[in-house]
Amino acid sequence: MLCINNFKCSLSEDETLLSEKLSAYLKCSIRNIQILKKAIDARSRKEIWFVYNIAFSVDNEALLLKQNIPYVSQYIPIPEFIIPPIKKIQSPVIIGSGPAGMFAALVLAQAGVCPIILERGPSIDKRCRDVKNFWHGGKLKTQSNVQFGEGGAGTFSDGKLMTGIKKDAMTMFVLKELVKAGAPNEILYISKPHLGTDKLVNIVRNIRAKIISLGGEYRFEHQLDDIQIQNNQIRLLNIKYNEDEQYELPVQDVILALGHSARDTFEMLHNRGVPIIPKSFSIGVRIEHPQSLINRAIYHDFCNNPKLSAADYKLAVHLPNGRSAYSFCMCPGGVVVAAASEKEQVVTNGMSYYARDGENANAALLVGVTPSDFGGNHPLQGVYWQKQIENRAFCAGDKSYAAPAQRLEDMLKRRSSVKAGEVIPSYSRGVVWGSMDYVLPTFVMDTFRLAINEMDKKLHGYNFPDAVMTGVETRSSSPIRIIREEDMQSPVKGLYPAGEGAGYAGGIVSSAVDGIKAALGLLQKYVD
Repeated sequence: MLCINNFKCSLSEDETLLSEKLSAYLKCSIRNIQILKKAIDARSRKEIWFVYNIAFSVDNEALLLKQNIPYVSQYIPIPEFIIPPIKKIQSPVIIGSGPAGMFAALVLAQAGVCPIILERGPSIDKRCRDVKNFWHGGKLKTQSNVQFGEGGAGTFSDGKLMTGIKKDAMTMFVLKELVKAGAPNEILYISKPHLGTDKLVNIVRNIRAKIISLGGEYRFEHQLDDIQIQNNQIRLLNIKYNEDEQYELPVQDVILALGHSARDTFEMLHNRGVPIIPKSFSIGVRIEHPQSLINRAIYHDFCNNPKLSAADYKLAVHLPNGRSAYSFCMCPGGVVVAAASEKEQVVTNGMSYYARDGENANAALLVGVTPSDFGGNHPLQGVYWQKQIENRAFCAGDKSYAAPAQRLEDMLKRRSSVKAGEVIPSYSRGVVWGSMDYVLPTFVMDTFRLAINEMDKKLHGYNFPDAVMTGVETRSSSPIRIIREEDMQSPVKGLYPAGEGAGYAGGIVSSAVDGIKAALGLLQKYVD
């Protein structure tokens, strides 16, 4: 097959006629057309284009290639991901059922071993009920919330599948398995694929069913409480369930697919001598604009065209104070959600459904922080610092799990807010108006004030006076890294740190791929 990149169609053209348009452009008959990538080019105010990379077949490839048509070349497909089958071994244990844990389990199960997945939270259906109850004023359940439970933190998000890692056999394996589990086929080729929380719930459920059908075992509400190490080898897990009951589980291999909020587990691992170091992460707020404003800023006069989905953005600025600020996890047509996992702390996150049809756009507005900002040298100092900030947000929110909020104009003018303007906050537990200066460190707020107008130069309208800043966003990535070596193992043998919580990924796809790599590292010990 051949491929052509950068093939453009206007909004007025019908995608079902793509084959005919390409045939006319190449002046030859084509067949077996396959869209490899589809993106939107909205850089011009005069026209918006859908831009395609397309694979196709022709009768005489050599003749067409001799014409040196721009962007036409031989098609080199991404190779299939091959899982090596291995002999029977003791069931490996996976701690956590987020993307890293799920895909590690799926690879191990397909390899013929029978993984045991331990998840401190409940299954997806019970978890959804607990989360929605908390969002609507109910009690916070510290083991069943936006952070903990089947599917991991990404389940209650926009379900973004963009990733900075290379699109290779592993990433395609992840995307194809998501499609098999119910994701729309378009995620295989659109440039900014997303699933939405509503689709993710069913996808997570279906992947679990597949793992079980292949011999895997799930144990929900079973938390890793302690480990035993002998001769620098993991030997035993102490598991807690039903609040105060425990059992011991002998092990040879354990994949630590922890979420970034498993703070008690981080503490236990550190106390048991598992090497951990602090790492940089980011803190800030969720900022909400009218989605209509973002649509117009991106799509201009085409903003109401039904072929265009809700617009998104990605911003980053480097500032004279040496700091950087950037947007993260932008949720078009979404809501800001209560994402606390511990009592007396307020944490925010963003979420969209697949349709992305809400009134507001929201994104994290973050400032990068490094271990030198944490105020100590302990490996878990970033965790302790996060907790302090989240507790300040809890206190600023009247200690009711309401969130502190401030209008953007008021933040820039260093005054407290007293009420909403045009943008009504979507945070369901309510907000307490005031000043984010009482919650976030001074250097973060000063960086915001430097960043806003610079960001507005890149996205007109970003400095909208009534935009709402809701705090705090502190869980953008893990504040620690569990050390591992080239064979994917910790210096404690048999222990495989993986995914976002262990400090090696960020987002659904990169976490899933890292879980796959951990599984392959584990399997490598047993390949004949």
